[in-house]
Amino acid sequence: MQYRMRKHQLSEEEITKLLTKQPVGNLATINENGYPYVVPVHFTYHEGKIYIHGLPKGQKISNIQANEKVCFETYFMKGFILDEKPCDVNTEYESIVIMGTAVIIDNFDLKEAVLNKIVKKYTPHLKGTKMPDNVIRGTGVIEVTIEECTGKYYK
Repeated sequence: MQYRMRKHQLSEEEITKLLTKQPVGNLATINENGYPYVVPVHFTYHEGKIYIHGLPKGQKISNIQANEKVCFETYFMKGFILDEKPCDVNTEYESIVIMGTAVIIDNFDLKEAVLNKIVKKYTPHLKGTKMPDNVIRGTGVIEVTIEECTGKYYK
């Protein structure tokens, strides 16, 4: 284990807080040629899983259908820790890396609950607004089950 992982691990509470407040994460999938494909995504953390919404078709959806293994990452960079020597400049941050498996959600009720959580997170002034059924059905929702999660910080 890296020195910083031993010395600077985020607690479960800190990981939950970061997953709840960060607006953007990065989802990595594997494409048909075996290359990683990473895209920034809006997400919500709900009942111990990561949920991502978007179009119901596209490369990340195709990649997940072919290979369920994914990596998800998010971080918060607080700023630089400056020093007199360039090699001693550092970064104050918190970061999370998750390895897991992803599936495309078809269950209408779960999709509606997830989309309502996303509305509440990104547009809280619209929370409680009823979404049309066709919008819920027509939105792709990815569920990432967390198999391994590491969080670290430096300050």
